[in-house]
Amino acid sequence: MFVNLTSIRSMASLLCSLLLLSGCSKNIPAFVPPEQRPSHNFNEPWPKNKYLALGYHDVEDSDPDQSFVSVTTERLEEQFSWLRENGYQPITVDQILTASEGGESLPEKAVLLTFDDGYRSFYTRVFPLLKAYNWPAVLAPVGKWVDTPENEKVNFGGQMIERERFLTWDQISEVARSGLVEIGAHTDDLHYGIPGNPQGNLLPAAATRAYDAATGKYETDAQFKTRIAEDVKRITAKITRVTGKKPRVWVWPYGAANGEALKIVQDHGYSLILSLDSGLGSIDNLIDTPRVLVSNDPQLRNFANVSTVMENNEVMRVAHVDLDYVYDADPEQMDRNLGDLVQRIADMKITTVFLQAYADPTGDGLVKSVYFPNRHLPVRADLFSRAAWQLKSRAFVNVYAWMPVLSYDLAASIPRVTSWNPDTGETAVDKNQYQRLSPFDPVARQQITEMYEDLAKHSSFSGILFHDDAILSDFEDAGPQALAAYRAAGLPGSIKELRADPDTMQRWTRYKSQYLVDFTKELTEHVHAIRGPQIKTARNIFAEPILHPESEAWYAQNLDDFLAAYDWTAPMAMPWMENVPADEADAWLDTLVSTVGTRPGALNKTVFEIQGRDWRPSKGQEDSGHIDSALMARWLKRLQLSGARSFGYYPDDFTKNQPELDVIRPAISNAWYPFHD
Repeated sequence: MFVNLTSIRSMASLLCSLLLLSGCSKNIPAFVPPEQRPSHNFNEPWPKNKYLALGYHDVEDSDPDQSFVSVTTERLEEQFSWLRENGYQPITVDQILTASEGGESLPEKAVLLTFDDGYRSFYTRVFPLLKAYNWPAVLAPVGKWVDTPENEKVNFGGQMIERERFLTWDQISEVARSGLVEIGAHTDDLHYGIPGNPQGNLLPAAATRAYDAATGKYETDAQFKTRIAEDVKRITAKITRVTGKKPRVWVWPYGAANGEALKIVQDHGYSLILSLDSGLGSIDNLIDTPRVLVSNDPQLRNFANVSTVMENNEVMRVAHVDLDYVYDADPEQMDRNLGDLVQRIADMKITTVFLQAYADPTGDGLVKSVYFPNRHLPVRADLFSRAAWQLKSRAFVNVYAWMPVLSYDLAASIPRVTSWNPDTGETAVDKNQYQRLSPFDPVARQQITEMYEDLAKHSSFSGILFHDDAILSDFEDAGPQALAAYRAAGLPGSIKELRADPDTMQRWTRYKSQYLVDFTKELTEHVHAIRGPQIKTARNIFAEPILHPESEAWYAQNLDDFLAAYDWTAPMAMPWMENVPADEADAWLDTLVSTVGTRPGALNKTVFEIQGRDWRPSKGQEDSGHIDSALMARWLKRLQLSGARSFGYYPDDFTKNQPELDVIRPAISNAWYPFHD
């Protein structure tokens, strides 16, 4: 929901008209030479002190059962041979820790072999292979499964499995004594799902506050931490007793990390902590080591593809979704709505959903209620957790929680952003802008931070998308606390003086831009502390500060700041929102992409969002309705032809099939319109 920012729009439209290149009406995208295009990095030199971690599970002679993420013995042998023939060098945990402490560097093409859960196939099939190659590996069993007596079945996350599929402690002791195998911990008894919301979704027990349907309450902070700490204590003692060594490697069940649990794990002496994600591990970040999951018994070509992928290679395809479309006062209808959304996203075959975590049914951008339990605003419905989990587990997409930065309708006593009127000399809230809390007020900052904390405690997601409401115009913020902050930074203490000359105006603009970035960084730190360091960040940026850097004064947004601060920068590539003439829209999109592309590597971490709705008034209506799906598809293809790797659109209206699925899917899905180098 993008507010009509009247004063900014008029100036932006004027600049757009004056500064668009004379050739902007041509309908031919600029040719980008191959060497200048963003590309995969298969052939780049292996980065120093980085390593590839591979995550294996069970190994079977035939018919690999994906309930246990199995590979066949034949494929495992084939993969080991390929790794050796292509120069990969398996490394030990000691080598990683030594390098992290400034000792000998890791070898090129370092690979960490890991095996989860504690299957007996490690002893019968993997261990002989490791000895033949003289290769090290990490084995991370689940304590409770190994504890199961030989005459009983193992409770494998609610499924009763024959005991002979799992290792014994004697076998674990034997492989540990070999010197080739490091024994890590995969929890004692947290490898299962627990109810994580009122709708009963089962979420990873090690990363989730349990919801008790009988009481209608979530696990408290103290209860959650005690449960995790007791589990860590038990598995640590078991491994120490069996191996004679305190374990150093922690492996998250399902790859699902949690910041509070992470601190407990670290307090118990674990120094290398593994998840399941793409990319290379680094000696500079041992507490969030990604691993490539080896699943579905991959053929050698597929295995080779994932083994050669390094950083900066993610391609994002995004549908930006209002949860307001899902909400209904009838819980059964709401659940049907959610099912329709999940099916649509699954059919679209995209990678990511930017999912609204707050409610804004009137579309004015002022948040009066949200979709998760919290300390400060009404809960319209405890819906975000379920929607995010359903999208992740059924549509197989990453979910970013879309949250405002400042536009919350909290207590009237909390100062709002005010604007100085040069004609009257008075300050007041600008009704044509987002109604925002002042970021310079400590109470506002604290309560906004607590909103983010409560979101992190009560839901599982992959990232945070900071909304476009984090703006300050060239007359804002004019409140007393803001003016005091300017003075403390060595700037004049009145808006009139701040605007008196270009140099002071520029210093003030840069101060506000960085101040907002720093506040979002603080919010991220609090989310990381609760949800875990794996949570990514993205932030929406208006197009004008990209195309015309001088317009930073009207927004307090700066492209280079964003590229440095966030995992993803999300420009609003919305020509009609910027009043670009229809016959100039293609050239405008080309220019937007090429401008971002002038920054080295920027296109690898930028996701362009086109508009799916025309917010300009029409025929007495508040807006002009949905944009033609074919036009949206053409815009997306235009972005890609111009050099964009990642892109998406806002909003997705699944209730009206807008944009039309069969039209938009070939343009947005890698499965239908793949990226080509």
